[in-house]
Amino acid sequence: MDLTLIVVLVIALALFFDFTNGFHDTANAMATPIATGALKPKVAVGLAAILNLVGAFLSTEVAKTISGGIIKEGDGGVLITPELIFAGLIGAIVWNMITWLLGLPSSSSHALFGGLIGAALVGFGVGAIDFAVVMSKVILPALLAPLTAGLIAYAATKLAYAITRRYDGKPDGRDGFRHAQVFSSSLVALAHGTNDAQKTMGVITLTLVAAGLQPAGADVQLWVIVTCAVAIALGTYMGGWRIIKTLGTGLTDVKPAQGFAAETATAATILASSHVGFALSTTQVASGSVIGSGLGRRGSKVRWRTAGRIGIGWLLTLPAAGGVGALAAVVAHLGVIGIIIDTIVGVGVIAGIFLWSRRNEVSHHNVVSEVAHSGRAVKIKRNPKPKKKVTS
Repeated sequence: MDLTLIVVLVIALALFFDFTNGFHDTANAMATPIATGALKPKVAVGLAAILNLVGAFLSTEVAKTISGGIIKEGDGGVLITPELIFAGLIGAIVWNMITWLLGLPSSSSHALFGGLIGAALVGFGVGAIDFAVVMSKVILPALLAPLTAGLIAYAATKLAYAITRRYDGKPDGRDGFRHAQVFSSSLVALAHGTNDAQKTMGVITLTLVAAGLQPAGADVQLWVIVTCAVAIALGTYMGGWRIIKTLGTGLTDVKPAQGFAAETATAATILASSHVGFALSTTQVASGSVIGSGLGRRGSKVRWRTAGRIGIGWLLTLPAAGGVGALAAVVAHLGVIGIIIDTIVGVGVIAGIFLWSRRNEVSHHNVVSEVAHSGRAVKIKRNPKPKKKVTS
């Protein structure tokens, strides 16, 4: 197949992955404000889409980690070809669609890494992977980031309730956190754009380098940044309602103070990681924050069975996406016919998953929790002044 044509196909598939990344990860920023009623569902995803678009322009450190870090460079260039990148993207997209169907907030980032690693192993063997970079900038952040975010959210939730406890006998002021969530969730959406949109930028840059159309180590081109920013913003606006429902109501019943604490912890962790080039999973960070906020509120319950399902999804993501990517890479080695087979099978699987999802549709109409409904239905009034005691 003509090199230019395969590069165009890879770029198109990468942008579609970016789109799935958007709707898969909308929940990271907007599940909690939707759950508490701080934002209406369609307003929330619209705001997230705009801020993801803006955030994509703020940094390219994570893109450099992917384009020049995970896959090693050899004498003839990087140890991966556009055909193998195509196969890796199929692995990432298929896993993203499966976990979306199941409503599991798994990692789009790890799906991408798994797909690329699986394809590179088939094409060039173990020597193609820089395991030191994978360990330091992918695996360790995957272990530490959710724990860090959870601890921050736990402490912030405890602090929020301790501060407002002094208003006993008067309005506690906690409903003000519902308004503060608009700011904190916006910060998460902005942070998500700085981290996740860059991963697709890195893949496209890696493709251009592998095809000899861009020198190794060169900066991400402007058109790559723009197209990736638009793709993730469009995907974010689609909503990803299944995962929003799981993260907003499945792990714990989120109150406004908890939501604010979770979102602040998530944003702080993601922004710090983006600054140093850690390609972490924003989904894992957001999930850890929600669990931490649930543990921080007295009387709140964390649904550990749901958390366990999510944890299993995390563990399976890298190897599962890697397995699909490796299988697609084996087929891609057949040449033009292999690329055609990969494309047809990939489109068929994606279409089948989408049609299956229509049997039990989750949308903005049925994603809102009881907490959100109560927040809109009840007007909080000041407590009446205590009556003066009548002395005889």
